[in-house]
Amino acid sequence: SHFLCHRKVLCNRRVCESNSPVSLSLSLSLLEVVAFCEDVAALRSRFPHGDMSTNPGFVLSPVITQRDGGADNSCSVKVSIEISESQQPVTFTCDGNSPVELLISQTLCWVHNDLDQVDFSSYLLKVCGQEEVLKHSLGSHEYVQNCRKWENEITLQLLSHSTMRRDLARTVSHSSLGTVETCIVLFCCSYEKYFLMCSLTHNGKNLFKPVQSKRVGTYKSFFYHIKWDELINFPIAVAVLPLESILSLTLFGVLYQNASGSPDSNKQRKAPELLGKVSMPLFDFRRLTASLCVCVCVPSIGCCLMDNIFYHVSSPSVCFGSVSRLKRADHQLLWDHRLHCRKHHPSSLPKVLASVPSWDWASMAHIHSLLHHWPPLPPVTALELLESKFADTEVRNVAVSWIEKSSDDELTDYLPQLVQALKFECHLKNGLVMFLLSRAQGNINIAHYLYWLLKDAVQDPAWGRRYERVLGALLCLCGVKLRAELEKQTNLVTLLGAVAERVRQAGGSTRQVCVCGRSDYFTLVPREPFLVRNRKEACSFFNSNAVPLKLALVNADPLGEEINVMFKVGEDLRQDMLALQMIRIMDRIWLQEGLDLRIVNFKCISTGKDKGMVELVPSSDTLRKIQVEYGVTGSFKDKPLAEWLRKYNPAEDEYEKASENFIYSCAGCCVATYVLGICDRHNDNIMLRSTGHMFHIDFGKFLGHAQMFGSFKRDRAPFVLTSDMAYVINGGERPTSRFQLFVDLCCQAYNLIRKHSGLFLNLLTLMTSSGLPELAGSQDLKYVFDALQPHNTDAEATIFFTRLIESSLGSVATKFNFFIHNLAQLRFSGLPANDEPILSFSPKTYTLKQEGRILHASIFSFQKRYNPDKHYTYVVRLLRDGQNEPQFVFRTFDEFQELHNKLSILFPLWKLPSFCNKMVLGRTHIKEVAAKRKLELNNYVHNLMRSSTEVTQCDLVYTFFHPIARDEKTEGLEAKAPEPPLSPTSGRVEGEVKLSVSYRNSNLFIMVMHIRDLVNKGTDPNPYVKTYLLPDPHKTSKRKTKISRKTRNPTFNEMLVYSGYSKETLGLRELQLSVLSAESLRENYFLGGITLRLKDFDLSKETVKWYKLTAVPYF
Repeated sequence: SHFLCHRKVLCNRRVCESNSPVSLSLSLSLLEVVAFCEDVAALRSRFPHGDMSTNPGFVLSPVITQRDGGADNSCSVKVSIEISESQQPVTFTCDGNSPVELLISQTLCWVHNDLDQVDFSSYLLKVCGQEEVLKHSLGSHEYVQNCRKWENEITLQLLSHSTMRRDLARTVSHSSLGTVETCIVLFCCSYEKYFLMCSLTHNGKNLFKPVQSKRVGTYKSFFYHIKWDELINFPIAVAVLPLESILSLTLFGVLYQNASGSPDSNKQRKAPELLGKVSMPLFDFRRLTASLCVCVCVPSIGCCLMDNIFYHVSSPSVCFGSVSRLKRADHQLLWDHRLHCRKHHPSSLPKVLASVPSWDWASMAHIHSLLHHWPPLPPVTALELLESKFADTEVRNVAVSWIEKSSDDELTDYLPQLVQALKFECHLKNGLVMFLLSRAQGNINIAHYLYWLLKDAVQDPAWGRRYERVLGALLCLCGVKLRAELEKQTNLVTLLGAVAERVRQAGGSTRQVCVCGRSDYFTLVPREPFLVRNRKEACSFFNSNAVPLKLALVNADPLGEEINVMFKVGEDLRQDMLALQMIRIMDRIWLQEGLDLRIVNFKCISTGKDKGMVELVPSSDTLRKIQVEYGVTGSFKDKPLAEWLRKYNPAEDEYEKASENFIYSCAGCCVATYVLGICDRHNDNIMLRSTGHMFHIDFGKFLGHAQMFGSFKRDRAPFVLTSDMAYVINGGERPTSRFQLFVDLCCQAYNLIRKHSGLFLNLLTLMTSSGLPELAGSQDLKYVFDALQPHNTDAEATIFFTRLIESSLGSVATKFNFFIHNLAQLRFSGLPANDEPILSFSPKTYTLKQEGRILHASIFSFQKRYNPDKHYTYVVRLLRDGQNEPQFVFRTFDEFQELHNKLSILFPLWKLPSFCNKMVLGRTHIKEVAAKRKLELNNYVHNLMRSSTEVTQCDLVYTFFHPIARDEKTEGLEAKAPEPPLSPTSGRVEGEVKLSVSYRNSNLFIMVMHIRDLVNKGTDPNPYVKTYLLPDPHKTSKRKTKISRKTRNPTFNEMLVYSGYSKETLGLRELQLSVLSAESLRENYFLGGITLRLKDFDLSKETVKWYKLTAVPYF
């Protein structure tokens, strides 16, 4: 048998799809559309408009389930519930696991005396400010978890079903199904010759070697023509072809030798250019042989006349895991043991199916029998069966039946991938599209999200027609009200896009005029269940290259807060969407395992080609903005982040909470950005919230595609972890046990993600056909595969990630990168705007009118402090008008210097007093230097207060001298300054060591993890660990770790291995561990040790424990 490929491509400036010459193919295409419409009509009948369970008309609040209900959810929480019968909200404390019904009954007890007359089922709880309703246990809702994360009050509203707005419910009226017909704009390209590469594929693999046509040129007869009269013969019998076989045609163009106009005739001829690739199934949706007499469409040059037949664009098959590295004999071995895999390793089904020797007619019955007798797979595992390498319709339908078991919230997490998987379905009429439409029928949130994903997908040059039809079906099913709402959203996006484009084109002061146009839309924000109205007076723009709009949206719910979003034009936000989706899934995995890393999840949605919306996180600043408060070299300093957090968290308990949030969120950021290969990390796309939560923005570079600086990679470290971050983590300059907590969190989070390596690889593989430039094939996925280290044990992965932490923290390149970015972004803009603090240590601005005029100011004394590190603070004595008693405030030398620098910016033409030199030879924080600076600062303050009234009465000066929280705590000057911590005596032993002891395959594994609170013998030691297995007369069992420099709290995470020991032999041995300090100019000295009898350990499992160091004699 053979197939006849008789191809004739017509090239014209503009040709409509409706001018197709092939009526037979057109009728087959229409038959499939008609069958699809019938399925959609049947689906609509399954969801009657009167069923409240599938047509509530409001959004159900998303839920994040945690293992065993989540230990954290069982804590007590404070809830405030607004009720119409009372002017004051009902406030009470309840258990986090309390069902919503219990909260409703408790609230109704406050307003009804006779509960027998109250129908509890007729009430519901709505989130204040959001069109979301709670349905599950209180603590499982994402809204409640976010309130606890931000320490916000949980505010709800009690409503009856009759008063709850059901604006988005479906009604009895419905619309007919339709699709959007479009014209293709076509362009003729100048190439010398053209040729086709023809191939038959199945599961992404060639069934036969591809065949190349002859090379032909163009001729013009009213239209431009490229004509092949050629027989392409594939010597394969039609009867043995799989039903999902695909005929692929790839068009190549051969450039003219001197197409560039170069006179150099010896210039090397360029290779043929790939102009486009299209495919079509050999069998139609009825399993009949399709007509193959069809003109093909080539999207990249758009030079074809095409009939209305459905066509399929194939994508590369990418498979990771053990199967991709197997040889043919290994595949055969896996297939031969398929029954063993079914019984003992059911999750291996995708690997088994990828090893099927043949998908011909004779094999299908056995393959399908194996499939139907296979134990059901979890939904996340079944996702792999929707990749392009599994074309069989029955396999894909079974995968969809398993994915149907996922909850709506889980489905939302994977919706972008499922939309992409529609490309790999052989026909429009398929199980996956009906599953997505049915879920959208019963959940407004899914319908909302699916709409915008499809709106974005219809721009695909090859797949736009299929997505248009699916989008038409969704609009038909969702009902008149939601359809009208979605239309308003689309109009709003169009309006914002036009405004954003005008702002980009405008310059200077005219930009703000463009922003302030009329905008009174009352609608939902895309991807957000909030009804909002745009407030034009609060809208502005960001001064970046893309000039995105900053929109302040008024919440339609008077109990809700303002919503701030950024609207971008000119940037592809799909990659940001994907990166944020992966981080959100990571966060869900951590939460389900009981690990809350305080991740900041914000929303991002692409609303069309190179435009979209990004949610703005309130009360946050970029690291650059924080660091440049200390000058352009602020990125090289250690204290800016800590002092910024202390400014917004002045009380000690507040600062400790913010530091804890920083430790946890920084650990999550390190793991997420490393696994995803997030690059182009500079201090303008890393942000810090005033509550201590750190998070990343702008994911234009990922999967290891680093930003280049000339010929060098700007991202030289595995992830961003700088000394100013370590300063916050440690609580000062010296390493503490808090850094060990940070390392443990990183390693625990990393190992939890590694357990789900297949999920992330599957999700990214499904996106390889999405057109993202940095996710195009196997090499991009290989980065994630290598980063996850799937073949390593947890202990090996812990050691691996600890070395990454050390490498990142020791990288000077990151700080230099920050510094270069500071220079690039440097703008002379004077002092900050009115809504920003004008001094780094004062959260507000104060004036002469508020404070009272300062009559006299002088430096009274100085004091030594040890929080967080040793430093000196200077006591300023103030006498104000109308006050009899002097006032004292405490300021550091760096804060005086900040005052002087900003006065110089504010008054460039005024003569200001000279400031004392900061440079000091030798040690800075000593009494002699402090005494000298006291005199210099006193002279500076004296001259400053004698300057012109414009200077002495400005807001900057009065903000500087305004008392802050730390001044109120230290007003009692008669109190003695705290003494420095005493050094322990030379004979004392202190501290603990954390070990992991395990045994497997005749090997004893001792992982030395951390040591904390070592004794201090004058200076910080250089600790290392030495171990022996006793008795050991010849000292052959000595093992050592590396040396940690200058710390009493070292982290090692190093594995010491003893090989060739049986459990019986180890039962007779003792493990002796000694901690010593390595000294270069004198003998190493002993810091402590332990002796452990191995017979006391259960070597069948891992033991992780802290052990107290003692003064045992070391070997």
